[in-house]
Amino acid sequence: MSDKKTLIVGATTNPSRYAYYAASMFSERDMEFVPIGIKKGQVFGREILDLKEQPPLKGIHTITLYIGPQHQEEWIDYLLSLKPKRIIFNPGTENPDFFRRAKDQGVEVVPACNLVMLSTGQF
Repeated sequence: MSDKKTLIVGATTNPSRYAYYAASMFSERDMEFVPIGIKKGQVFGREILDLKEQPPLKGIHTITLYIGPQHQEEWIDYLLSLKPKRIIFNPGTENPDFFRRAKDQGVEVVPACNLVMLSTGQF
């Protein structure tokens, strides 16, 4: 089991979405993940936390984004307050302002596909 507890931002119960597939891959690999989003439900036995409530979370190593830049601004301060070691910006989530703010706080910024990283052992 990986010690890289990962926050999946934009988690969903919709199996046609990449965030759902990422949760599936984490679950299959017995890797710790926390799903968070704006839609309620469960994914692979875990309750999707309400992003609007900005729940206090501890021990988040990686944040993987599945929300586009146009929906990120209101969550940036909250996500950075979780003190992640890295943020994975999946295709379509790249945000130069968020990149800069994360790097300024010493967070590793990775513009890559989390699914590919998991599939190829680069996670």
